[in-house]
Amino acid sequence: MRHTLMTAAAIVATLAGSPPALCADDKAPVRVLVGLAAGGSNDLIARELAERLRTITGDQYIVENKPGAAQRLALAELKRAAPDGRTFIVATNSPFSTLPNVYGDKLGYDPVKDFTPIGRMVKFETALATGPLVQAKSFADFVAWAKANPSLAAYGTPGAGTSPHFIGVMLSNALALPLTHVPYKGGAPAMNDLLGGHLPMLINSLPDMLEQHRGGRLRIIATTGRERSPLTPEVPTLTELGIPMTADIGIDIYAPAGAPADVVTRLNAALTKAVNTPETRDRFIKYGLIIAPSSPQQLAAFQAEELQKWAAPIKASGYTGE
Repeated sequence: MRHTLMTAAAIVATLAGSPPALCADDKAPVRVLVGLAAGGSNDLIARELAERLRTITGDQYIVENKPGAAQRLALAELKRAAPDGRTFIVATNSPFSTLPNVYGDKLGYDPVKDFTPIGRMVKFETALATGPLVQAKSFADFVAWAKANPSLAAYGTPGAGTSPHFIGVMLSNALALPLTHVPYKGGAPAMNDLLGGHLPMLINSLPDMLEQHRGGRLRIIATTGRERSPLTPEVPTLTELGIPMTADIGIDIYAPAGAPADVVTRLNAALTKAVNTPETRDRFIKYGLIIAPSSPQQLAAFQAEELQKWAAPIKASGYTGE
C-alpha cells in the first residue's frame, strides 16, 4: 500500500541537541530489520524512525525488508548479528507472544534469551475489513454473506502465527462459522488481493487500512480495541458486536542478545526522541498510531504478559506451526 505520510521527501525537520552517535567508532550503516513486506505499517514506521535517527545520532540507517515466516526470517538475521547497536528490528509483538505459543521448541529462537528489549514505540488496533468481493456495509452483512457462500468465506492476514491469524480463528469459533485462513507475506500484498476482489475479508492493522476506508475502496466493519477508535468512530468493536475479544498490536524494538547496557540506553533514548518529534508524532497520529514509547524493562514486562495472554486461545484453536 502506498502512503505519502512517510516519504523521505516529507521529512525535512532538523532536531537540535543530538546525543552522541550510537556507533561513533564505526560509521558502517546501522541495519534496521523489518520482517514484513515494504509498504505496510512496520516498514513505514521503520523508515520514519530511521530518517529521524540519522539526524539525532549522526549515523546512517538502512532499512532491510526480510519478509516471510511471520517475521521469523528477520529475527533469525537479528539473532546472528553482533550485539553492538548496529542492528535492530522493528517488529510487531507476534514473534514474541503468539509464535512461541504456536511453535514451542520448533520456533528456532528463544523469545526471551535470544534478544534484548529496547522499547515499544507505538501501538495500534487491529481491524476487520471487506472489499469489492463482498460489498458488506456492516459486520452483520459479512456474516450473512459468509453463511451464504461457505466455499468463499475466508480472511487474509499478514502471516500465519500472527495476532490477526488467531483473531480470525477465535472469530470463526465464536460465530460457529468456518473461515479459511489465507496468510500473506505482510499486509501490503494482502491488501492488494482485498482491493482486487480476490479476498473477502482482511484482518490487519487499522493504520494499514485507514486511508482506503476513508476513500471508500474498502470498508472497516469492526475493530479490536477496548473502545471505538477515534479515527473510525462509526465502526463498532467486536466486544460491542457480542464477541468479547480485544487485541492491540505494539511496534517494538529489539537488539540481539547481549547488547551492552549503554547501547540499550542510548538507542532507547534516541528512538524515544525520534518518535516524540512533533512532525513524527503528527504523522503517526494521523496514520492511526498511538505514541507509546516505553523503557526496555516495560517492553520485557509487556512481552511476558502477552506470552501468557495468547497461550490459552492458541491452544484452543488447535493450530500448530509447520
